[in-house]
Amino acid sequence: MRDSLDRLEHTIHQRRSADPSTSYVAKLTARGRGKIAQKLGEEAVETVIAAMADDREEVVKESADLLFHLTVLLADMGITLDDIGSELDRREGTSGLIEKASRPPE
Repeated sequence: MRDSLDRLEHTIHQRRSADPSTSYVAKLTARGRGKIAQKLGEEAVETVIAAMADDREEVVKESADLLFHLTVLLADMGITLDDIGSELDRREGTSGLIEKASRPPE
């Protein structure tokens, strides 16, 4: 899967500066971070709905859309998948409950 995500990240970086009339990534990027975040939220909700319906095939499709839009948002913010991987590596071996308790209060 990492190869697929690396290819996706590379493609998104290439298309961010393309002509918005010919590239969905460029069009979404041109509309701004708020629109990118909105699309990410929509895909997250659609994934949850599919999961609640116990529709495995739809969860797979919506999860692909979710990862795509997350990668667009990360690119917009200058965050790489390696950055995310480093954070996951930092957390490895730590209980999720302990890690969450170590965060500053909201």
